[in-house]
Amino acid sequence: MKRNAMVDVMVKKAAREVIKNPDKALPRGLKLVESLDRKKVNARTYEALHTVLDDPDNNWNIFLHNIFSNVAPESLEKLSVSLVLNAAMESYNKRMENVKKYDCNIPWAILMDPTAACNLKCTGCWAAEYGKNASLPYDVMEKVIREGTELGVYTYIFSGGEPLVRKEELIQLCDSHPECIFLAFTNGTLVDEAFAKELRRVGNFGLAFSIEGFEEETDMRRGAGTYQAVIRAMDLLKAEGVAFGFSTCYHSKNVDCVGSDAYVDFMIEKGCLFGWYFTYIPVGVDAVPELIATAEQREFMYHQMRKWRQTKPAFLLDFWNDGEYTLGCIAGGRNYFHINAAGECEPCAFIHYANVNIKDCSLLEALQSPLFMEYHRGQPFNQNHLRPCPLLDNPHCLREMVERSGAHSTEMLSPEPVEQLTSKTQAASEAWGPVADRIWEDPNEPKYASRSRLYHQKADGSPMEDSPEDTAAAPEDTDISAN
Repeated sequence: MKRNAMVDVMVKKAAREVIKNPDKALPRGLKLVESLDRKKVNARTYEALHTVLDDPDNNWNIFLHNIFSNVAPESLEKLSVSLVLNAAMESYNKRMENVKKYDCNIPWAILMDPTAACNLKCTGCWAAEYGKNASLPYDVMEKVIREGTELGVYTYIFSGGEPLVRKEELIQLCDSHPECIFLAFTNGTLVDEAFAKELRRVGNFGLAFSIEGFEEETDMRRGAGTYQAVIRAMDLLKAEGVAFGFSTCYHSKNVDCVGSDAYVDFMIEKGCLFGWYFTYIPVGVDAVPELIATAEQREFMYHQMRKWRQTKPAFLLDFWNDGEYTLGCIAGGRNYFHINAAGECEPCAFIHYANVNIKDCSLLEALQSPLFMEYHRGQPFNQNHLRPCPLLDNPHCLREMVERSGAHSTEMLSPEPVEQLTSKTQAASEAWGPVADRIWEDPNEPKYASRSRLYHQKADGSPMEDSPEDTAAAPEDTDISAN
């Protein structure tokens, strides 16, 4: 059923009131959004938000005020519909209806590579394995968005290569689909003043800057001058009131830096509203397995992320260590999937295997392809959601799925057999397993009670001891990113 147009008008009006007076209007705006969410999709988030709005010193309260202080008013109005109403509420209801109807995963977001071309050559980057000449035609990207919105997908993310090589066409897509929210992972080197102004104008397109620490750490993998280019780009977007954040790959050589309070504080000072952490995955023939974070480093990042979410005014995520919030792996279309620049439909940006090409099939057919259905049937790949990944944490799962599905390698320059890929993560999986199990089964961990209620068993299948039913005092219960 199509939403009444008056709902959009009401929400935009509420956004304007919040912009004028956040302290007074934020609680009213929250109640309006909550009343519109008839199926209570985000009930736990609303509960947490009511709590933080009562505390002016709460880091999430400060975060919300930063949004309304730093993002351009016209962008906030547009985001109130594309992000809040569509991506955060309507998407879930439509997707769950279609999951039931088609018996396959329907994602919250689709990641597309407009091009494999890039003006950098970062050490260990998998994007170079695709070849630099591949490019998704504009009409194919348009088709993906059109078919995606019909299924309930309102979030589209661009990667590459360097997606801003085609920034004019990406702006055109954003203009054509104001109902959707767009994000691009970028090295920042192609952001100029004119593009920053265009981002402000369209209002539904943000950037995640790839940065791996301060100048020394970033330029180590990305090349001299890259760090300063990112900082300049951040300054341009902050001046225009464009929403942006940072994307950081942590590995064995930079954990101390990117896992420090000083680093996160600096990113927030530069204007970042969010920060997404990825751990290094050794994909491709040029991969450097020695860069995989050790089990000790990964545990350090686990604890740092949970500390930051109680203290830092930013939306911070760690895609591998936050599996307990998503009930395991999010790939294979469960929450997202990847279309590379050649059109190959991959379950994950780090899993370069496919059965179909989006140029030759519909979006729904891609989601029902053999490898995606293996994901659909197999998720979660481990009852311990701190071990969510079928490559890094459960490599035998990926080997079996690729073999059963008959998927082919999508790396055009040097196809990589799945046995070769998973052999590079086997040792890391074996090292992390006992550490993850210790954390998962620790009754002193804030999320232990909810873990116990979900599964009532340990990772090996044996029963867990009874745990306290009341988790209201758990520190992360007021963490809106955890709900």
